[in-house]
Order: sequence, then C-alpha cells, then structure tokens
Amino acid sequence: MSQTLATPPPAGSLRAFVLRAWEDPDTRSSSIGIAGVVLIHLLLWLIAPHLLRIDPSAAIGRLAPDQQFNIEIAPDVFETPAEAPPPSRFVETNPDAPVNEPDRTHNFGAQSQQVAQEIPTPDGRSDRPATEGEKDIETNQIVSGRLTDPLEQMEASAAQFTPPSEAVASAPPAEQNPLPGFEKTEGDNAQTYGSNVAKIPRVTNPAAEHVEGAKDQPAMPLAGAMQPMIDPLRPRPRPQITRQKQVRPAILADNKFGTSNIGVNAWDARWSNYGSYLQRMIDTIQIQWERILTESRTYPPPGSMVTVKFVLNSEGRIARIVEVDSQASDSAAQACVSGITDRAPYGAWTDDMIALLGEEQEMTFTFHYR
Repeated sequence: MSQTLATPPPAGSLRAFVLRAWEDPDTRSSSIGIAGVVLIHLLLWLIAPHLLRIDPSAAIGRLAPDQQFNIEIAPDVFETPAEAPPPSRFVETNPDAPVNEPDRTHNFGAQSQQVAQEIPTPDGRSDRPATEGEKDIETNQIVSGRLTDPLEQMEASAAQFTPPSEAVASAPPAEQNPLPGFEKTEGDNAQTYGSNVAKIPRVTNPAAEHVEGAKDQPAMPLAGAMQPMIDPLRPRPRPQITRQKQVRPAILADNKFGTSNIGVNAWDARWSNYGSYLQRMIDTIQIQWERILTESRTYPPPGSMVTVKFVLNSEGRIARIVEVDSQASDSAAQACVSGITDRAPYGAWTDDMIALLGEEQEMTFTFHYR
C-alpha cells in the first residue's frame, strides 16, 4: 500500500490562509486595518488632482469646445494722454488790466489776464487778487463800476460863492432909425417918364421910429455885462467828467489771501468765445434788470436774493425757466426773470461753443438786492 501526497493548488492555499486568519480575532482586525489603509490611499490618489486642481491638463480638458478667452487692454495704457480740459469757471475780468495769458488756470473770461493786485500778498499763490467784502458770499467779480454813460458834473466848492455887489456898468443906448422911404419926382413933359429917387441911409439898428442915441452901438448890452464878476480869492471850479469803470456793480467777497504779483486787480483767466459771449449777455441782463426796477419802482428789502435757473440754447434763446428760488416779493422775482427773458435772443453760438456746450446749457443767475 502506497500513499501519494498531492500538493494543494495555490488558490486553495490562499483560501485556507484567509479562513484561518479570519477565524483568529487578532489577525482579523489587523487585516481589516491594513485593507482600510490601502483603500483610503487609493481613493486619495484618484481624487486629489480634482480636489486640489494641481493638474492644468485636467482643467483644460474639462473646457467646452466652444468656450473662449476674451482679453481686453485698457485704452489709456497705449494711447497718448489727452489735452488738458478747457477752463470751467467763468469770471468777470477787469477792463483796465493788461492782456496777459496765464500759464495754467481753470478760469475763462472776456479777455486773458494774469493775476495781480496793487498791494502784494507775501508768498501769495492764489489765482485771484485779495479783496475786502462780505464773508458769506461767493462772487466772480473783483472790481465794481457802472454800465451807464459818464455824466458831466460840477465839482462842489469848499465854500459857497457869493458874487460881489458892485454895480455893473451898462452901455449907452444905441441910435435906432426907421427903414428908408423914397421920393417921387414928376416932370411937365407928358412924353417923358417920371422917376422915383430914394437915398438909402446907413441903418445900424432898424426901428419903426427914430430913437436918439450913440451911433454904431450894438443893440444888445455889452457881453461883459452878462457875465458875473469873478472873485479872485474864490475862483470857479473847473468842470469835470466823472468816469467810472464800465463794469457791473459788484458785491465783492472777502478774500485775504491773494498774489505776490503787483498791478491792477486781475484774475488768472483765459479769453474764449464763450467768455466774451457770457460777458455781453450778463451786462445786457444787468441793464435790463435795473431798468425794470426803476420803471416799476420795486424796492425789495435789503439783503433779498433771487436765484433763477434757466436753459439757454445754441440760438441764444431762453428755452425754458427751470426754477426760481426767491427770498423777495413776487414782483422782485418777476423783475429778475424778465431781466433775463426780455432781451433774448442773445445771439447764435459759435462752432467752438457748440462743440464745448452742445445744443443747450443750463445756467444759474443770482440777483442780490442791496
């Protein structure tokens, strides 16, 4: 009798090993721990690229076929910088200041001026001169005057003149003769003509009847008799013409900080068609407003103020009145509105004004009653 030992197959050996290990509690727990660790590491290796996004190729692979990138570059990166914007603040210039274009300014007006003042401000850097006025008001004027024509006035003397009481010598009466007549002469012969003979005397002062008097005397008294005598100690004052600046009456603002430039009061301002147009328009409205007040005898309380906001179009017409804010009476507010509308249109805008302002421009005028 012989016995043959057969080698078990590998699958059966592995199965037997697993069964024996599973039956042992210690071996079974260790096997489960090792299997869990291996499974967790396997899962982390598979899903880590998706969670951490460390694989660029995986991200690109997820893009849809029709998705694109749009890249925009700011235009001011490569373009040359634009020119400085035009001046934006209108000021009323001084007509007595010389024309001098400033270096840099945000002001524009009816003529180019460089800031100056009669008494310099040490280390002054302002674009306007120092002025004395009201503290609670903002104005665009630096000089005050009148828009009316100059009036001839006599300078008042220090003491009242009393003419001397001496009698003034008069001229003797002049001889006066009537107009000349004529003499008629007739002859005895019927075949001849008669004649009129007249002698024309020298008549200095014709009259209806003859008056005795000095010959060759003027009919009027001596010229010296009509003139008052002049007191040599009190001569008559010389006639003078009072001249005022041809600018609007101004309410000056209180500005202590000015400029170190010496000269007549002036702004830093540049001339423009718009500035010249506005100056003519403002002067016209000022004259019309004062005329309305004079004719209507409207005198609101001092300190009253009326603000009118309106729209002016490119034809120089008042398109509409936007708002009227009044601290005065209704008649005073209406005088301000009429001062703006009565003299319209103010003239068509130039091409550069239209390019700068468009077809319409909203404006705000403030009227102060003092």
